[in-house]
Amino acid sequence: MKSFKLLLAICMVTLLHSCTGGPQLMPNISGKAGEVVVVINKGDWESEAGVALRGVLAVDQQFLPQREPLFTLVNIPENAFTSIFQTHRNIIIVKVIESQQEPKIALQENVWAAPQIVVTISGSNELQISEIIARDQERLRGAMLMAERNRNIQNAKRYEEKSLRAVVTDEFGGSPYFPKGYSLKKRIEDFIWISYETTYTNQGIFIYSFPYRDSTDFLKENLIAKRNEILGRNVPGQVEKSYMTTNMLEESGLKWIRYNKRDFAELRGLWEVQNDFMGGPFVSHFFIDKENMNIIALESFVYAPRYDKRNYLRQVESLIYSFEFF
Repeated sequence: MKSFKLLLAICMVTLLHSCTGGPQLMPNISGKAGEVVVVINKGDWESEAGVALRGVLAVDQQFLPQREPLFTLVNIPENAFTSIFQTHRNIIIVKVIESQQEPKIALQENVWAAPQIVVTISGSNELQISEIIARDQERLRGAMLMAERNRNIQNAKRYEEKSLRAVVTDEFGGSPYFPKGYSLKKRIEDFIWISYETTYTNQGIFIYSFPYRDSTDFLKENLIAKRNEILGRNVPGQVEKSYMTTNMLEESGLKWIRYNKRDFAELRGLWEVQNDFMGGPFVSHFFIDKENMNIIALESFVYAPRYDKRNYLRQVESLIYSFEFF
């Protein structure tokens, strides 16, 4: 009996030690998607440092049908930055430290909650801080966008509708991850349409392929022409002789991106329905399937006439970023 009690005591001590010394569970993040808490004193917020931040993160997001900021910034003075704000998903802390010689931007994850990003920008004065914000604006903007995207991808994987991944992989050799709520709307050879629809919104994804000829296939005008050809054939509108196409009154944007060991051309713009009044934003990824010498296209689009579209588009475009070959 004494031996048993001694063993039990040792086990309890070991358990308590592992609980206090091991990894701790963090609280879930708070706040809305696309929102950033900026911890900065009111005077600095209204002067160079705040102006520089707003010029990088609160500019209009391109390729939306109406004006929406890239991020919604919420200013919190340093003395008000309490635990209620520390669990926010996106936090930027601006510090003026007179003794600091060089300005710095430091990125951290999961400081007070998870999955969280905390950016600390420091310098000896406001001018230094505004200069490093301007100099490293691509890094700052990219870090915030990636944090938002990664959360959406994590949720898609955690609550995945695996049957959809199986359908797409069977046709194209790889697939994005789709969360619960998405369903198969259309499947024919070389074209699949998957969507998440509510009463007033539609978030859709097209996956299609076409033969690769040469590098000119990736010219913007050629990608748009191929997009219009395939969607015009496969995505009819609600009235006779209507179909999805690219809005040519607003110029689309094309750039090359490397993400998760894949290089692809990203096309952003506005779609519309020919002979109807529907429209919205889209994001397309085009890359070469070297094994079959095809170009695979992943396209996300949003129809939400009653609502702002930034967050809806960000949700669905994150899914095409999650594509993997299986």
